Amino acid sequence: MAEQQRQVEDLNHVLKVRREKLAELQAAGRDPFEITKYDVTAHSTDVKEHYEEWEGKEVSVAGRMMFKRVMGKASFCNVQDLKGSIQIYVARDNIGEEEYKGFKKMDIGDIIGVKGTVFTTKAGEISIHATELTLLSKSLQVLPEKFHGLTDTDMRYRQRYVDLIMNAEVKDTFVKRSKIIAAIRKYLSSQNFMEVETPMLVSNAGGAAARPFETHFNALDEDLKLRISLELYLKRLIVGGLERVYEIGRVFRNEGLDTRHNPEFTLMELYQAYTDYNGMMELTENLYRYVAQEVLGTTTITYKGVEMDLSKPFERITMVDAVKKYAGVDFDQIKTLEEARAIAKEKGVEFEPRHKKGDILSLFFEEFAEEHLVQPTFVLDHPVEISPLTKKKPGNPDFVERFEFFMNGWEMANAYSEINDPIDQRERFRAQEELLAQGDEEANHTDEDFLNALEIGMPPTGGIGYGIDRMVMLLTDSAAIRDVLLFPTMKTLGGSDAPKKAEKAAPEAAVKTPEPIDFSKVKIEPLFEEQVDFDTFSKSDYRAVKIKDCVAVPKSKKLLQFTLDDGSGTDRTILSGIHEYYEPEELIGKTAIAIVNLPPRKMMGIDSCGMLISAVHEEDGREGLNLLMVDDRIPAGAKLY
Repeated sequence: MAEQQRQVEDLNHVLKVRREKLAELQAAGRDPFEITKYDVTAHSTDVKEHYEEWEGKEVSVAGRMMFKRVMGKASFCNVQDLKGSIQIYVARDNIGEEEYKGFKKMDIGDIIGVKGTVFTTKAGEISIHATELTLLSKSLQVLPEKFHGLTDTDMRYRQRYVDLIMNAEVKDTFVKRSKIIAAIRKYLSSQNFMEVETPMLVSNAGGAAARPFETHFNALDEDLKLRISLELYLKRLIVGGLERVYEIGRVFRNEGLDTRHNPEFTLMELYQAYTDYNGMMELTENLYRYVAQEVLGTTTITYKGVEMDLSKPFERITMVDAVKKYAGVDFDQIKTLEEARAIAKEKGVEFEPRHKKGDILSLFFEEFAEEHLVQPTFVLDHPVEISPLTKKKPGNPDFVERFEFFMNGWEMANAYSEINDPIDQRERFRAQEELLAQGDEEANHTDEDFLNALEIGMPPTGGIGYGIDRMVMLLTDSAAIRDVLLFPTMKTLGGSDAPKKAEKAAPEAAVKTPEPIDFSKVKIEPLFEEQVDFDTFSKSDYRAVKIKDCVAVPKSKKLLQFTLDDGSGTDRTILSGIHEYYEPEELIGKTAIAIVNLPPRKMMGIDSCGMLISAVHEEDGREGLNLLMVDDRIPAGAKLY
């Protein structure tokens, strides 16, 4: 504790000194914040990569000072800009004595402009011999320590600006993201597609199976939703005669957070008149190959050590054949809902009473087939029950002309031969309304204006939606969706009312009164009357565990998967059905209590090795649960007695 207190005091002193330096500059009429522009003639890597063109010539660069070494009359520093960094040689005799004194007072993190001559040092490093230095912005905070950088995952996502400064590979990821989106636009433009924009605030959030965010528009006194897809407005434009349209934009789905899901994400949808889902397959193959070649220079990509080849024709398999191949169940031979339910129970596939035969086929596919689809694969012909906006297959009305595109076991795109029959579409909406009435929060509402558009007449159309974030993950070898979103959704530090709390905070000297908790409505389960002998109880090994990572288990609404440090040196996996009470990200970094000597138990195909301890009670007829979390000063592996 004494060492920690000393570090806090040292930091406060450093911050105080930086503000004093700024005040000194301002008093001398040299306020850096009054500078409005600086003429930059090159970036660092421009100079390095084209040295023969720049050698001996004057150049002007600007960026953040990341390193400084003062050596009497001559010093070195390092300036980092958008493209990289370059060494600066600063000599007193070249910039003047007063300017040199000013340079020595500059801090790591300050933003400076440098004018000078390009040369190579005796050590062979391309550098700039400074003739003029300008402090453009004073950094009043301290960057993370150079050699350790910013490694705390939560802090990296919250302070992305620091992450971009300290981690070159992070900046590279987002530069590539920008290039990927630019390449997509370039390719679609070459195919005569027109980019459009459609509303984000809608009265009816349709086009996908998802729970929307809801808001209220005060001016009209009307409840609105944030869009969950781009589909229904884009198809209205096809009706209007815009034959090839696409949109790249944010959509919003009120769902959990995990490595592949963020409540707001980037979706691209495109629609092409006079084609079908076969046309969308051809377009997808060509688009993915083009973007990979344009951005990476190759059509072979590597994700977590696994190579995926985009140059070969993508595999095509029906959903029925995929389930037959990977689950050993032939749904062509299953004729009734009762037979489907029976085989689901036999194979351990969980389903709900509202699920029909087609729903159960889809559940089998998710459970047994998805993970095997590593190489680029089109999964064709989905059951009609899960495809409310898709044209039925001629001669086989139980299935629709739809495909999902898979890579790395992930769904990367979803495409249809679009329904253009308004009578059929109304029936599909009616079926969705029935599901909504049965409690399916992700079912669609009937969209009367969209039906009116179809009645005006829509040509045969192929449509597809691409998950841009997952595409970027694969092409940049990024482990989580939050690694490719500049500002991912995070739980507010201190809770959602933190700003109000800050405004009402009492003076530092005030005594903090603990907030009273009302337990009057809480019902506690009676204590067990049956006793166990001490020896039996003592065999349960309770340990403090540090939560290293936590994600939602795919296809489960309840389970969270924890990666835990139990002090043994080997990560432990435990699954717990507490997703109703916690989002994964808010638990990362916490210290919990677990029983660690239970035998592994299969949950959703994953071995759960132990049990996290929670406190359960009943309140107003509903179960309440709190994960037992303890002081972070308790080390991982500490045993409870």
